[in-house]
Amino acid sequence: MLGSIDCMHWEWKNCPVAWQSQYRRGDHCKPTIILEVVASQDLWIWHAYFEVVGSNNDINVLNQSSVFDDVLYGRAPLVQFIINGTSYNIGYYLVDGIYLDWATFVKTIQMP
Repeated sequence: MLGSIDCMHWEWKNCPVAWQSQYRRGDHCKPTIILEVVASQDLWIWHAYFEVVGSNNDINVLNQSSVFDDVLYGRAPLVQFIINGTSYNIGYYLVDGIYLDWATFVKTIQMP
């Protein structure tokens, strides 16, 4: 596994009053910013990306971040592992159900 991708909304406690409506979403009462993180099983953080909320959801943040640039350009770390006798040469990322059906994503939680 290359890592687990998680996008979370962090409350911005010191958000200037004039900006609060720009950083608020309907499902969050207070201003928030989005943090996208890729961490490996040993808790090493490989990627972190902050973005404002607005119209951004997890997919929009993923499209704007550079987390998969190395995968797209063939510079990703070499990962080899065997499961049930089958050899794999591509890493994978654990994600929830909102992400696209990409070969590098393994959706572990259907309804988080």
